[in-house]
Amino acid sequence: MPTISTNDGVEIFYKDWGKGQPIVFSHGWPLSADDWDAQMLFFLNNGFRVIAHDRRGHGRSSQVADGHDMDHYADDLAALTAHLDLKGAVHVGHSTGGGEVVHYIARHGESRVAKAVIIAAVPPLMVQTQANPGGLPKAVFDDFQAQVAANRSQFYRDIAAGPFYGYNRPGAKPSEAVIQNWWRQGMMGGAKAHYDGIVAFSQTDFTEDLKKITVPVLVMHGDDDQIVPYEDSAPLSAKLLKNGTLKTYKGFAHGMPTTESPTINADLLAFIKS
Repeated sequence: MPTISTNDGVEIFYKDWGKGQPIVFSHGWPLSADDWDAQMLFFLNNGFRVIAHDRRGHGRSSQVADGHDMDHYADDLAALTAHLDLKGAVHVGHSTGGGEVVHYIARHGESRVAKAVIIAAVPPLMVQTQANPGGLPKAVFDDFQAQVAANRSQFYRDIAAGPFYGYNRPGAKPSEAVIQNWWRQGMMGGAKAHYDGIVAFSQTDFTEDLKKITVPVLVMHGDDDQIVPYEDSAPLSAKLLKNGTLKTYKGFAHGMPTTESPTINADLLAFIKS
């Protein structure tokens, strides 16, 4: 399996398919590069080079005890782009991966980056604070950690079968295959990485990162997102970006890259070609 070794000795697994302009995909918590299958195949077949990695502690990357924070996530992504010597890349991040993309660009600069897309992403800040009164209470994320520690397998099953894809909504038609694939990806990763990652995605404030970015950024979000609530994320991120465009999807759930892939892929392609 192709891997790179980071400065602190972590093996990061990645996929690198095709030729052409590179599109780099950063996945959500607690998943892996496999969550981008629908996008990877679509853009490969449309003449792009597609790259996706498993975040440290996730998927096939090293299940290390430490470094499960946005600084390390961004540095690992920078190490991958440098190793592959990517130029003119489009970075696409979903959920936690959206935070990773934003922090990577702000922390490492735009010399290798042409555009970015953040989908149902955690920026600017998920947790409720005095400065972010619309955020979710810290108790919500404390409960996430408690459930990861108590019975991670059941917790992952419940998330996938319920709010992640909107399968708990009236009239929804759950896909058992999609649910099982989410659970499979989650259980491939390390419990410590996932436990610490909850703090990383919920408590990192990306406000200043968003202000630094000058490349075009498409902000895509469903207004029925039960994981990263719409009102306290996408519109705020779009306003903070110098060159941001907000695209809102009525009724779409958090996992829309999977359940609504034809729509998402078409809009991604249009943005990349624009």
